[in-house]
Amino acid sequence: MVQKKLLTIEFVAQLLLKRGLLSREQYEEIIVKGNAQKAKLQKYQEPLFSRRLQPYIVSPAEVISSFNVEIPGKNNTILSEDAITEAIAAEVKLPYVKIDPLKLKLDVVTAHVPRPFALRHIIVPIDEKDGVVTVAVADPFNLEAIESLQHTKKMKIKLVLSSKNDIIKIVREFFGFRASVAAAEAEIPTSIELSNLEQYFKLRGHGEIEATDQHIVNAVELLLHYAFDQRASDIHIEPKREKSFVRLRIDGVLHYIHTIPKSIHPPLVSRIKMLSRMDITEKRRPQDGRIKTQYKGKEIELRVSALPVAFGEKIVIRIFDPEVLLQDLDHLGFYPREYQLYNAFIRRPNGIILVTGPTGSGKTTTLYSSLKALSSPEVNIVSIEDPIEMVIEEFNQIGIQPAIGVTFATILRNILRQDPDIIMVGEIRDKETAENAVQSALTGHLVLSTLHTNDAPSSIIRLLDLGVPSFLISSTIIGIVAQRLVRKICPHCKKERKLTEEEIEHLQLVKKPIKVNYGEGCVECRGTGYRGRTAIFEIMEFSDKVRASLSDKVELSTLYDLAKADGMVNLRRVAVRKMLQGITTYDEVIAMTG
Repeated sequence: MVQKKLLTIEFVAQLLLKRGLLSREQYEEIIVKGNAQKAKLQKYQEPLFSRRLQPYIVSPAEVISSFNVEIPGKNNTILSEDAITEAIAAEVKLPYVKIDPLKLKLDVVTAHVPRPFALRHIIVPIDEKDGVVTVAVADPFNLEAIESLQHTKKMKIKLVLSSKNDIIKIVREFFGFRASVAAAEAEIPTSIELSNLEQYFKLRGHGEIEATDQHIVNAVELLLHYAFDQRASDIHIEPKREKSFVRLRIDGVLHYIHTIPKSIHPPLVSRIKMLSRMDITEKRRPQDGRIKTQYKGKEIELRVSALPVAFGEKIVIRIFDPEVLLQDLDHLGFYPREYQLYNAFIRRPNGIILVTGPTGSGKTTTLYSSLKALSSPEVNIVSIEDPIEMVIEEFNQIGIQPAIGVTFATILRNILRQDPDIIMVGEIRDKETAENAVQSALTGHLVLSTLHTNDAPSSIIRLLDLGVPSFLISSTIIGIVAQRLVRKICPHCKKERKLTEEEIEHLQLVKKPIKVNYGEGCVECRGTGYRGRTAIFEIMEFSDKVRASLSDKVELSTLYDLAKADGMVNLRRVAVRKMLQGITTYDEVIAMTG
């Protein structure tokens, strides 16, 4: 065990100076302004216990990281709380652990330490093996807490150091979710009264969620907090024979999060259905709903789907972050040629632009970002969606309702009376919708829509299969975009390697030593080697050569050869280019492009 010391701003600043993480000037500024900065941070942070008059504990690492100083000799690398904690760990000879919430077990975190004790001492168990409990602490000199644990719990403890904010986040999420689920399970034999809420509800801060609130309400809110913190795009709540599983989709991959008792599943589903304005009495048919909430100062749309499966109702919540869904076109991942072509497409006064790709390939982001680029007070934009992905005031959005006859085709027949300039059709699924989209383009409107095809030239064959005459296709289509999402290599664990001869041959590259990057796996990317995603685009311009070749019996190979002659770069070549630039990996290229 380390000797008795105090973890102060001066102590931490001195060791950072010694290790070259602070310059002399930066060190002196922190020593002079540190206490004032600490007071400022303490004033504006929420307390750890919402019902106690306890000051917010600000750690020295928090204070120093709030100065946003650059590490000497490392351009644009800011000294973070994690980097400071790692330096403290090295100084006191303790292992540093960046806590990954997805790898923690609920029982380990919550079984050994009470929540008030964990928050008071900034301490959390993170692993248990062979009778030894690994405990993460923020202050390695807080021997009182460790000795108290060893004495009262009679357990062997292995200490590791983690940042204060990581520990607080784990304590709040895990203790809150477990306590809510356990309390709700205890109440199931009686009854659970769920209050009615409006479709828009305010997601409370951690400090506002109290033990006196309804436990199922708490469990849902804590689950949403957790998903937002982890950058999840989807939440899956899946009933099984004896348990229910909670999984999050992060960067396109599902991660197992929690197991909840089977008795909790129905009230949990009912709560989510109430928030999304579904019929909670209907359990035999699929239902769709939506929730709008706020998180960290920004509005977030949640699209909810309920589907009856073998052991109950499965819930999938799709999370729409406006910062992801509405981007500048030049931030989507276009290369210069593709960006110029697509920008020219959407600036045309009339015609049809098709965006194709499988579910989850980013088509909605491309379409919404395009409409955002075109939006102005001078144009009337109308979208027809199933369902409306995200409510945006600048657009006039219509959600289809097949049960009462409001379909893509029926809306398109009547939409011209609304004097639109630009029409976005969520998906062309049938002949009637395709014909109405073509008629809208012929009458002077710009139409953007999606199809489910593997590549751009296949979209022409699909329209012909739907029964659209070739002469109407040639007179209305402006261009076609096929797209996929590929995962980006984590910048924190990026490594270099050479492609093997077989890999070079498989990608049909020139045979020479080719260096590519991959992610080794680290705490920042949860060991996956990937962090975030980017789009790859295949853009087919509807040139005069393509129009001239078009007939009702045109071959796909002919269209592909003509598009290639016009300069179209297929998805595989674009993905290879991203790989050679160190953005994605060989494995991801193969996975996304076959």
